[in-house]
Amino acid sequence: MAKVERNPTAKSGLEITPEIADALALEAERGYDLSKAKCVRIGRPSLGGSGTSPRLSFRLTPELYRVAKQRAKEEGRSVSDLAREAVSRYVSS
Repeated sequence: MAKVERNPTAKSGLEITPEIADALALEAERGYDLSKAKCVRIGRPSLGGSGTSPRLSFRLTPELYRVAKQRAKEEGRSVSDLAREAVSRYVSS
């Protein structure tokens, strides 16, 4: 069976026709004023409201991890959320 050639599509799902590709190429050749570009932060939002959130990594026994996953599932939370709460309680005591 012959493969049907299709135009590429943008992330939005818009089909990039040769006419659209030509228009985009002309725009790029004219140059972009990056001072008008919108800054888009990539990644998860900070837990502290601004800046970055430090990342902590540690290992668990398979049994403790299984129990933590089950507890998180029951409570509709993530294992990370449980770990944050546990560390917070520990350092507050």
